[in-house]
Amino acid sequence: METSMHTCTRDLTSPYYFYVHPIKPMLANSTQFINLTFSKLLDIDNRSRTVEEILTIEIKPGWKKGTKITFPEKGNQEPGVIPADLIFVVDEKPHALYKRDGNDLVVNQEITLLEALTGKTLDLITLDGRNLTIPLNDIIKPGAEKVVQNEGMPMSKEPGRKGNLRIKFDVRYPSRLTAEQKADLRRVLGGVL
Repeated sequence: METSMHTCTRDLTSPYYFYVHPIKPMLANSTQFINLTFSKLLDIDNRSRTVEEILTIEIKPGWKKGTKITFPEKGNQEPGVIPADLIFVVDEKPHALYKRDGNDLVVNQEITLLEALTGKTLDLITLDGRNLTIPLNDIIKPGAEKVVQNEGMPMSKEPGRKGNLRIKFDVRYPSRLTAEQKADLRRVLGGVL
């Protein structure tokens, strides 16, 4: 389980607070501690004082952007007023390689024309640190997509199930060919295409 500490420097007169979270920790249970400063009513003299409190958020596998975590009546307190609920809304930080699309993870992969025609083995590091080897044996057309089942994000409402990994291919063509290379291609591919 992963834990970390974040400090909020926001006036909590509004009940909403947006919380940015990287995709990776949402693969498994993790704990986030949020350090808040807000007004709290003290029983002694019925006056508000500024206090600090650490709130704990238990991140569940598969949470998506827009997921709300509610802390009832944790907003600023004033005499005669019920404090507002404090609601955190999850927002995801972009990942360098993977993009989330619902429960699926999408990765853009550039390959050469030679690799698109003859195949290759694609090695990816998953968000949870595993090495994933994907053989590409079929001819890959520009804009093609390969789907790897159950390698996406966990489904928060269906424990044990995962989305898919979708690999989108961008085929890189050579910028120029010599006359000899063109002749070789015609000879090799002439009867195939």
